[in-house]
Amino acid sequence: MPGFTVAIVGRPNVGKSTLFNRLLEQRKAIVDDISGVTRDRQYGISEWNGKSFNVIDTGGFVSNSEDVFEREIRKQVHIAMDEADLVMFVVDTTTGITAQDEEMADVLRRTTKPVLLVVNKVDNAERAIYATEFYSLGFSKTFMLSSISGSGTGELLDEIAAAITDEIIAPELDKDGNPLMKFAIIGQPNAGKSTLLNALIGQERTIVSDIAGTTRDTIHTHYKLFGKEFILIDTAGIRKKKNVHEDLEFYSVIRAIRAMDEADVCLLMIDASNGVTSQDVSIFGLAEKKGKGIVLLVNKWDLVEKETNSARDFEKLLKERIAPFTDVPVIFVSAKDKTRIFQGMEKAIEVYENRTRRVATSVLNEIMLKEIEHFAPPLSRGHAVKIKFVSQIPTVVPSFAFFANHPDSIKDSYKNFLENKIRSHFNFSGVPVRIFFRKK
Repeated sequence: MPGFTVAIVGRPNVGKSTLFNRLLEQRKAIVDDISGVTRDRQYGISEWNGKSFNVIDTGGFVSNSEDVFEREIRKQVHIAMDEADLVMFVVDTTTGITAQDEEMADVLRRTTKPVLLVVNKVDNAERAIYATEFYSLGFSKTFMLSSISGSGTGELLDEIAAAITDEIIAPELDKDGNPLMKFAIIGQPNAGKSTLLNALIGQERTIVSDIAGTTRDTIHTHYKLFGKEFILIDTAGIRKKKNVHEDLEFYSVIRAIRAMDEADVCLLMIDASNGVTSQDVSIFGLAEKKGKGIVLLVNKWDLVEKETNSARDFEKLLKERIAPFTDVPVIFVSAKDKTRIFQGMEKAIEVYENRTRRVATSVLNEIMLKEIEHFAPPLSRGHAVKIKFVSQIPTVVPSFAFFANHPDSIKDSYKNFLENKIRSHFNFSGVPVRIFFRKK
């Protein structure tokens, strides 16, 4: 199921961010014993049993007033119930059931979405006994685990993977019966996404204003250009929660991430007047991990004071920030003045064609085996690593399998070498390339 989304909810300091980090196998969210540390809406991708899904850590609310807390937590839980496919309700065995837990449980029991009750911090036999009181909340699927050590998370992930169905959605077709290309316009709020869409279609299809967050939903527009048909998806901006004070933020993040899931190519708009921010890099990384084609549109270039090599220097800095995946087209545009926007769309079509490129096995072997012969993999424990055969795997994201006698001994540096050689011989600009090693 494309875009399966899991939301982690719960009161502050129950370990939601620790669980989020555990699911993503990285330390992305800030973790501290002080409640309310999660200020940002954290989001990422988790994989388990060959299935991937979006994970959103909603963060705990901090409030001096019980009444305000209940109102805010209700809003957040309702949004999770509306937008996510599955909700993880996290509680803390060391404190037992609190009034806030009961308030949230009361809301979650009314949803038709699957809810998994996660009793956290169960890391010894005594706490396991205390944890049994949470069965009284009435959730049939209850998991006892310790997110800090990882014990018990396997069963939780098994349950999530089982909920992800392999639903196949028939693609929309053009007049010739080919699947319609889908381009998502993504980026931070106020980067000019809606202005770009309006400039492309020549009408006020979406509301444009200087107030960040005007676009609440994804908007699909059927479009024709250069004799090609495609769908443009304008998304709500992805931004950090500390910069806003409204509950629609959670809607924006989930819908923008889902637009990425739906798209073939993401047009990532970067506000030139703000430079390259960490949030831009985070959005780029998410699109790359999802295997989407990417075109970088540096918008509002007309507002930047320019010198001789301004564009070259900006592009160099941009590619340093997004490394190691730097084989990405960068177009400097002004959506307001319609400068180079059609060049950006032309490049998006080219990236789509790169993403669907299939290289004949005979051609692949003829070229790549010569490269391998010229620069062989390093010895591993005294054994010569030999790659005998290579083929492209029939997947949506361009993927290549190299068959070797010792596949587990091939280092990442050599994997990068092979990817660079594939890119130098075949045009995969703007497209993530996956390399796998298999036993021959």
